[in-house]
Amino acid sequence: MDTGDQSDLCFPQLANTSCRKPSSDLSDGVLFSVLLSAECVLTVLLNLLVIISISHFRHLHTPTNLLLLSLAVSDLLVGFVAMPGEIYVRISCWFLGDIACSLWNYMIFTTGSSSVGNMVLISADRYMAICDPLRYNVKVTVKRIQLCVCLSWVASLLYCAIILKDQLGRPGMYNSCHGKCVIGFEVYAGILDLIVSFVVPVSIIITLYLRVFVVAVSHARAMRSHVKCVKLQHSAPLRAKSSELKAARTIGVLVLVFLVCFCPYYSVSLVDENEKLGSLLKYVVYLYAFNSCVNPLIYALFYPWFRKAVKDIVTLHILKPASRDANIL
Repeated sequence: MDTGDQSDLCFPQLANTSCRKPSSDLSDGVLFSVLLSAECVLTVLLNLLVIISISHFRHLHTPTNLLLLSLAVSDLLVGFVAMPGEIYVRISCWFLGDIACSLWNYMIFTTGSSSVGNMVLISADRYMAICDPLRYNVKVTVKRIQLCVCLSWVASLLYCAIILKDQLGRPGMYNSCHGKCVIGFEVYAGILDLIVSFVVPVSIIITLYLRVFVVAVSHARAMRSHVKCVKLQHSAPLRAKSSELKAARTIGVLVLVFLVCFCPYYSVSLVDENEKLGSLLKYVVYLYAFNSCVNPLIYALFYPWFRKAVKDIVTLHILKPASRDANIL
């Protein structure tokens, strides 16, 4: 092999086993890096605001908000781990070693799995709040939600370790050459992951929220038809029901955006990347990253408490004594 050929290799000293450097168009690679880098920064900053807001203010320690907090942690990890790694593998050879590659893939799978688990829990929470409101406060408590969130994260960690056990046990076994980092698993693991991480949870999410939508529409029609007949002493229950409907609408937008962003990414990533799917996968990565970035924007658009909390954080009012007990609802 001549010097010109060797200059295109990731590891010229390993001429027979080295991968070639990414050969995509330079301008295309720069555009990809800039766009994903901007999403990365926004994702980290915005989700940090969500985490600080819900963690700091005690009045925000509600079951639904704790689920949103768990989702924000997943989104933060996407911006902090998955996105930078995706930029790196697209524009450069992988020089961090096989162990780092396996751990990075494990983190990607874990964040995706935890996001799906959080969405299932969020959908179940809204289902209980809308379809069984009389027993919601009894069945859905902060401690139970904390337990469910912890179990969800533990399950995601264990599940992803099982799916990627071969790659974690023998780092680099699926890399065809030095300087490349790919996700690999056996066929049976791929089928299992398709069912457990995609078909079943997405079916549950859609089923629950279709039920929530039907009941919410029924409640909204009943409220509109009886609003003029409601007496003053009944105004509080009416406002409570209206608040639940607004929360269901907001979470509905969150779930819809998640499905739109998640389904294409997961569907394409299940197929072994080849020349035909390489460019397509790059675009669904944009979409997947967009979901983690846009969730806090949905909160800002629909939740007044989030806008108030961000204002207190930016102005450093959270550093004042007793700021944790401030009522920003």
